[in-house]
Amino acid sequence: MVKAGLFRVMKRLLKALYRRLPVVRELREIRDLLRRESAARREREAIRWDDFELERDTRYGDPKRLQRFAAQVCSQNGEDGMIREIFRRLGETDRVFVEVGVGDGTENNTAFLLAQGWTGHWIDGNPAFLDTVAARPELGGGALRTHCGFVTRENISGILDDLGVPGEFDFLSLDIDQNTWHVWRAMDRRRPRVVVVEYNASLPPDLDWVARYRADRVWDGSHNFGASLKAFERLGRELGYHLVGCDFVGANAFFVRDDLIGDHVFAEPFTAENHYEPPRYGTVHRRGHPRSLLDRPDPTEQG
Repeated sequence: MVKAGLFRVMKRLLKALYRRLPVVRELREIRDLLRRESAARREREAIRWDDFELERDTRYGDPKRLQRFAAQVCSQNGEDGMIREIFRRLGETDRVFVEVGVGDGTENNTAFLLAQGWTGHWIDGNPAFLDTVAARPELGGGALRTHCGFVTRENISGILDDLGVPGEFDFLSLDIDQNTWHVWRAMDRRRPRVVVVEYNASLPPDLDWVARYRADRVWDGSHNFGASLKAFERLGRELGYHLVGCDFVGANAFFVRDDLIGDHVFAEPFTAENHYEPPRYGTVHRRGHPRSLLDRPDPTEQG
């Protein structure tokens, strides 16, 4: 026991001494510099493509597609701009949203809607977002209702009932990684006009695949999660929705309720094969200043 303890102490001392060697410090600095330069190069390439190349591409230059309207304010990718474009085409009604899986509240698909005067509901199993909400008193008075708890297909309807979510409302964003497909299927009593879900872009667009359900199952970081885009296309049709696009990163799929498609221009056919985007997670980057929850409009200053 004593020898083992002494060995561990000596090992820690040797590691500490090793790290202090000038040549080791220099190598670590070079490694860190190369990593920063590689990340900066990837970001420059992503910006070049987003700002200068996207509209020139035959596919993405099509004004019926949503990718060219991508814009990042509070969303992780360009979801803010794509959501805004969808509602520009459809028009808004009650301006109510529900988002399941909101992170810490500063980066998600509905924080920007709050800044535009929408009201809604945030649901997440991690309480971090509650601190963000508590720091913004203007979100009181019914602007935002919250629920902190693990979401399953068995409890989602009850959670929405407790929050007072109406049967029809403008927008639903659903991103809980592992069980997203199953939870959306269990929300069949709600009829949001527009739905955004996270799909598994690792799977081919013609494959109908859904991960097995277990109520307590969480994402393990691998590509064994969620459901393929074709599975979401099928579920959307069952629930009465058309697939109208995916973000360029290959993370989010956008659906519009069937009765609203009408003459509104979206890229047909509304299939996974047409709208699929492969995983481009390496292009994710944060533009501008550090993220923050924006102020809501002050009603006393509205013209």
